[in-house]
Amino acid sequence: MIGFADLYAKIFGPWIEGRRWTGANIPTDAIRVFYGRDHVPGRNEVVQGGIVKCQDLATVFPNTPVDPNIVYLVSSALPATATALLKAAKRAGARVVLNQNGVAYPAWHGPGWESTNKPMKELIRAADHVVYQSLFCKMSADRYLGPCSSSHEILHNPVDTAVFVPGGALPLAQGPVILASGSHVQFYRVESVVRAFALVSGKFPLARLVLAGHLGWRPDEREACGEVLRLCRDLHVEDKVEIRGRYTQEQAIPLLQSAHILMHTKYNDPCPRMVVEAMSCGLPVVFSASGGTPELVGDSAGVGVAVPQGWKKLHIPAPEELSGAVETIIGRYDTMSRAARARAVEKLDLKSWLDRHGRIFREQLTAGAG
Repeated sequence: MIGFADLYAKIFGPWIEGRRWTGANIPTDAIRVFYGRDHVPGRNEVVQGGIVKCQDLATVFPNTPVDPNIVYLVSSALPATATALLKAAKRAGARVVLNQNGVAYPAWHGPGWESTNKPMKELIRAADHVVYQSLFCKMSADRYLGPCSSSHEILHNPVDTAVFVPGGALPLAQGPVILASGSHVQFYRVESVVRAFALVSGKFPLARLVLAGHLGWRPDEREACGEVLRLCRDLHVEDKVEIRGRYTQEQAIPLLQSAHILMHTKYNDPCPRMVVEAMSCGLPVVFSASGGTPELVGDSAGVGVAVPQGWKKLHIPAPEELSGAVETIIGRYDTMSRAARARAVEKLDLKSWLDRHGRIFREQLTAGAG
C-alpha cells in the first residue's frame, strides 16, 4: 500500500523538482550544491542519521535549492522526491553525487527490503560519482543494489576533531561511565548493553551507564523507555542507569566528554558516526566486530567482539564478551584513550573529508563541461 508521502511525491515530485532549475546563466565554475531538501538543519536542531553529513558540507558549500549544478544525496536521508529530483537534475545537466550508506537486507529490514532498496538502486546506477562510507558499504551495495559503473571511492564518516575533544569526565577511579548513544531502532541494541553493564557493575560497583538517543523500536517511545526500565529493575541496576532522550550535535559533545567508554552493539552497522565522534573525544569503543565499525576503530582504539558474518540473521554479541571487553579497556584505559583520539585525528578528521569533497565537486563540474 502506497503511503501519503509517497503518493504526494509521485504526483507532485516532477513539478516541484523541475522548478528548481530556472534556466539562469550560472557560471559553470561556481560550486552550487543542493542536498535534496530546502532546509538543512542546524547543529542546534535534533537530527539523526545521514543528514549530519549535509550539515558538515553546508558549512563550506551552502545549500543551494535553486539552480544547483551539483545534487548531493545521502542514501540514508533521501527526500521523498528523490526519483523526480534525479530525473530533473539530469535534464538540467547537473551532476549527481551519491553518498552511499547501508542497504536494506533481510535480517535488519525484514519483509519488503527489496522495495526499500529500489530508490537507492536507481540512484547508484544514475549517479555521476559515488562516495561509499566504508568498504562494508560498498560490499553490501554491490550485493543488494548492483555494482557502480561510475567513478567511486571510499570516504569514512568524519568528525571535527577541533570540536569533539577529550575533557569533562570524572577520574576513572570514581567509576567508569559507559555510554550507549545514537538511534536505537531495535531493542537488542539496548538490551545487550544493559545486560553487559549488569555484569560490569558486579566487578566495578561504581560504574554507571548512560543511554542516550531515540528509543525507536516502539511506536510510542514511552513504551520503549518502560521496557528498558523493567529490564534494568530485573537486573538490579536501575539506580546505576540514566536514560536520556534525543540530543543535538552540539549536545553530543558534553555527552561524550562525560563518559569513559562507548559501547556500540549494532550488527553490521555500515559506518557509525557516533563511534568516530566518541574516538575523537578519547573514548575507546566496545563494539560488534561487524559491518564497517572495525574499519573505523582499528586494532588500538577499542575492543571488538567477534560475531558471525551474514545477512539473514542478526548476530548479537554475548553480554559476557561485551563485559570482558569493557574490563580489557579499563585495564589499559590511558593507552587506549590516547589511541582512540590519535586515530580520529590522523584518519577521520573533518577537514580532509571536506577538502576531498571540494575536489570531487570541481572534478564533476569539469567532467560535466567537457
